[in-house]
This record gives sequence, structure tokens and C-alpha cells, in this order.
Amino acid sequence: MPEGPSIVILKEELESFKNRKVLKVTGNAKIDLPRITNLKIIDFKSWGKHFLICFDGFYLRIHMLMFGTYRVNERKEMAPRMSLVFNKGEVNFYTCSIKLMEGDVNEVYDWEKDIMSPEWNASKAEAALKKLKKRIMVCDVLLDQEIFAGVGNIIKNEVLFRTNIHPESYVGSLPKKKLKELVKDARDYSLLFYKWKKIFQLKKHWQIYRKNICPVCKTSFKRTYVGKTNRLSFFCNSCQVLYR
Repeated sequence: MPEGPSIVILKEELESFKNRKVLKVTGNAKIDLPRITNLKIIDFKSWGKHFLICFDGFYLRIHMLMFGTYRVNERKEMAPRMSLVFNKGEVNFYTCSIKLMEGDVNEVYDWEKDIMSPEWNASKAEAALKKLKKRIMVCDVLLDQEIFAGVGNIIKNEVLFRTNIHPESYVGSLPKKKLKELVKDARDYSLLFYKWKKIFQLKKHWQIYRKNICPVCKTSFKRTYVGKTNRLSFFCNSCQVLYR
């Protein structure tokens, strides 16, 4: 599932289609596709894992799910969920969720919750964490899109290793300094994720995700599904502290 930094890269790739008219729309998305024909795209935005195509009075919300893909100026052999054709060029989306939403995105989305947004508000995230039930695991908290919009499983694993926090730690048991460190590194690592992915070096920089041996203590990583989100976690029982 693409995480926030990948959606920002998608937005950047499509920037040349901004302010251009959609001449033809096809696909098997269950929305009013004809409504889009001959309309100008006002803007592209990203919020967390949502890619937003903005028109006058409504927008398309695209979620890439687990296996969603897109192609710019080329097509796959499979039928697209949605194909947007312009005077010069086209964009095709596959295996994703597309919904047509009425209104203005700026009245719907809180950009301060988006880990990749220039408006990201660390203080708001810290305040949200302090209001949670004390026994919620940090592995679940990092994946809460209402607090860390854009954080996915890769970022979760890498941030917890970088901050030496065991994924099964309770958020209410984290020292104040460690909680601040968690929030800061969620943002810092997301920006690094973006930088590395842009130059096709993301996997090269993974320290724990899909790895077997801890680069610090050289012991074997634990690999299991934890938390209510039941997402795969990699962690080092020696280097990552369990706060309970």
C-alpha cells in the first residue's frame, strides 16, 4: 500500500496536467465518469494516502489500496479503473478505489494532520496522543490516519526502530521526551522516505523492514503480527524498549 511520500510523488508526476481540460474519461470506476468530461482540473492534492483530483465544486478521492498502480502516457493490458485523456497525454489508474466527493477539499481535510504537508503540526499530534487510552500500542497509533495521515507499515517499523521503541509499548507509558521523539521522527523519516524513493534508493536505506539481523546488536529480529491493526512488525527485543 503506497504511503504518504509515494502519494506526494504521484502528485508531482501529474503536475503538468493541472489546469488542463479532460477530453475523455473511461474506466470501470463506479462513479459518474461523464461528469468529468470537458472539465478543467483545478488542482492535485495529497492528504495521507489519499490522492485528490480537484474540479470546480467537487473532487475525486483516489486510494491506491494494497495493489493500486498508475501509468502516465502509457497503459497496462488490464482494464483501468479510470482513464483520463487530455489533448496531449493521459493518466490511467488501476486496482484502486475512486470516489467522487462533493465540495471543497480544503473544507474537508485537515492539512495539519498530513505527515508530508508543509502545514504538519507536531504539537497537534502530541496532543492527540495524550488523549488516547493509555494502553493503546504505539504500533497501532502510528497507523492512525487521524493522527499520522500518510504513515504506513514501512514508516511505522523504521520509526520505531530508529527511536528504540518496542511496537507493543503502550502510548500512555512513553516518557514525555520519548513521545516527542516519536512524533518528530515520524515526520523526519517520512521526508527521508520521499527523498530516497525519488532516487530509487528507498530499500537500500531500510534498517529493519524486511530485514533479519539487527544492524546494531547483530541479533535476529523478531517478525510477527502485532496490535489491533494486525500488521506485520519487525523489531529487536534487545534494542527496542518495551514501555508498559
